[in-house]
Amino acid sequence: MVINRFKKPEGKQLIFESYERLVSLWGVEVEESDIPTTYGHTHILTAGNRNNPPLMLFHGVGDNSALMWLFNMSELSQHFFVIAVDTLGGPGKSEPNANYMKTFDQSLWIDEILRWFDLETVNLAGVSNGSYIASYYTITNPDRVNKVISLAGSTKVNMLRMAMLFLPEALLPASEKNTKKLLRKLCAPTSTVFESNQELMTHWTYLRKYFNNKSMMYHKYKKFTNEDISVLKGKALFLIGQYDRLSNYPAAIKDLEMNKVPYKIIPDAGHGINHEQAYHINREMIRFLTVDA
Repeated sequence: MVINRFKKPEGKQLIFESYERLVSLWGVEVEESDIPTTYGHTHILTAGNRNNPPLMLFHGVGDNSALMWLFNMSELSQHFFVIAVDTLGGPGKSEPNANYMKTFDQSLWIDEILRWFDLETVNLAGVSNGSYIASYYTITNPDRVNKVISLAGSTKVNMLRMAMLFLPEALLPASEKNTKKLLRKLCAPTSTVFESNQELMTHWTYLRKYFNNKSMMYHKYKKFTNEDISVLKGKALFLIGQYDRLSNYPAAIKDLEMNKVPYKIIPDAGHGINHEQAYHINREMIRFLTVDA
């Protein structure tokens, strides 16, 4: 039996309808497809010229591609063939199967996506949990990754810190009011990027109300050793929000500095870094992946 990713069928419908409205706001022609993999059908959104360098994107733990790349896809797709992946187990359109619950392997899963697109090498970028996925694949398959960008991520896996930050709002009823409270904790003090966009707020509220976050429990997390992190030194750039309490704290920054992994602190941004400072992040990504190539 496959785990149900959504608490109610009507909730799934509301999320999917909002998903399509968000994609329509990307401002670029998008192709959606479902790729068969060992662990289920993986939903992919692609944009940009296929002759451009490939850039694969991974969203966060409780969101999806439609929400995550709203303010980035139009600009990035002018420079790259962008492949935005809905993570298996997340509240996007990817549909896991029984294998996902038994033997899910992130690295093998990404291998199959690359094989579908006939790609030997790729650039990767991810936000938060997507940063971990991108870093993990780079560490386990360094020859297949040209460069990797971590947004609102860290080389340290700290689930307790995440849980503490999300409380108590995560336990409150999933109203738009409580969703705003949570997002304000995650963002810079002056940021209104989420609450000023009604479709984003609606989608976030639906996710909090209807997504069964237990469906992500089949993703396993590895504590990176210094030897692991050394692989990132020549390939990675970490972009971290000034006010991001999940990735900008002394132990996380010390880990990057000790291992000589390049990073930048982005002013006036929190954990929603690529929404809050979209122009800045788009520029940094394009520069790192092209000018510095």
